[in-house]
Amino acid sequence: MIKKLHFYISLVLVICLLGIFFTLSPQVSAKGPQQNYISVAYFTGVGCPHCARGDPLILDELPGEYPNLIILEYEIYDLEQNAPLFEEYSNIYDAGFEIPMIIIGPEQYLTSDISIIKNVKDTLDKLNNNPLPLIDGSSQDFQDVDLSTLPGYPKIWHKNKIAFKMGTETDSTLLKNLLLEDNLPMVLEGQKYIPIEPEVVQLSGKDLEFDNAILVGNWVFQWNGDRMGIAPAEGGVILPDETLPEPAQVEHKVTLAKIISLALVDAVNPCAFAVLLLLLTAILAYNPGNRRSILLAGLMFISAVFVMYFIYGLVFIKFFQLIQTLNVVKIWLFRALAVAAIVFGILNIRDFFKYKPGGLGTEMPLMLRPRMQAVIARVTSPRGAFITGIFVTVFLLPCTIGPYIIAAGILSVFDMLANIPVLLLYNLIFILPMMAIVAIVYLGLSGVKDVEEWKNRHITKLHLIAGILMLFVGIALLLGWV
Repeated sequence: MIKKLHFYISLVLVICLLGIFFTLSPQVSAKGPQQNYISVAYFTGVGCPHCARGDPLILDELPGEYPNLIILEYEIYDLEQNAPLFEEYSNIYDAGFEIPMIIIGPEQYLTSDISIIKNVKDTLDKLNNNPLPLIDGSSQDFQDVDLSTLPGYPKIWHKNKIAFKMGTETDSTLLKNLLLEDNLPMVLEGQKYIPIEPEVVQLSGKDLEFDNAILVGNWVFQWNGDRMGIAPAEGGVILPDETLPEPAQVEHKVTLAKIISLALVDAVNPCAFAVLLLLLTAILAYNPGNRRSILLAGLMFISAVFVMYFIYGLVFIKFFQLIQTLNVVKIWLFRALAVAAIVFGILNIRDFFKYKPGGLGTEMPLMLRPRMQAVIARVTSPRGAFITGIFVTVFLLPCTIGPYIIAAGILSVFDMLANIPVLLLYNLIFILPMMAIVAIVYLGLSGVKDVEEWKNRHITKLHLIAGILMLFVGIALLLGWV
């Protein structure tokens, strides 16, 4: 009996010891080690003087002092694809437009280098854990985040490690385990990865070098310290930087809604209608009753306007891209465009209640009209209409430039090549009412004088429609609705 009792006691002890052994032994879970992490989003810009004070503290010092800190960084100056994300985060969390910026959660953020340096450690000390704030306003524990779905091109910092995105393909679970686990050889056992030469990570104010790097899908993972037995690439060669994929361009997202709205504002501008009607009158005076001449001349004039406005759009976008190299301009660009849209909207609405020909920002200045009329009066052929259309766009710009400038500013954060189809769409919408006028006159549904009289009778209503649309676009830009 005593022997059996000793046996059972020994068996229980062995089971307990085995349980303790397996509990304490290092394991790699599907979600990484389970502990409380403090996750924050950080926005910065290489070249920003205020960020030069914040970056070394946030990205270099704090990860070493706070072993449970995880930082999702978005750099918005060199990586222009991240600039729209800064605007979206700022609007969702109502955090303003000042960098450096740390977003902790709803109504929890720190902005400006002075505030961050003064308050960040006290803020972190009060947090036991914090889920990662996401771009849609929600939050999620870092262990549960699918890294492949993170928008833009983020960097993720934890302890002496960093992972940064170069493309959309990756093994999210493997990447999180690499960031969170200390035993990297165990994490990488049986996994697909490519050892590469580590890249220097540029901060605002200093550069950071890492000892080791591997490519996991389209993400680069780098860390300091020993390689810990991680094997080099096939053939014993560490692959050069050319292995890294180039960051892809982000596509226009909700930007299209803004552009279409602005194009609609431009399309109902009475100024463009007036110029076209003057041209059709001149053609009719030279070729009375010849509706074919009306059609050809009108289409040639509209084609010239389309081509020239497309070129102007490219120039405006390039201008905005150049001035965005100035840090202050780049941060306040979208807010300035929103205010400009609101001002143009108010000016158009003013013309509904108190109309005055040649109104500032809404119609062609009176002093330019005689010169434009003199140019148009000499048109006698479709070829002349095209040439005249090229020159007349200069006279049109003062009354149509407002929406177009705002649209160009919005598009300036994207690659020029990606903007071409959007500009084509904008200008197609812009010329549609002019094409409708030519069709009405050509088909004999109304004469030029009838269309002109209709335009004069409803000119204040056209200004009201344009003003309401423009005001809505401005408010939507300011509040981040679109």
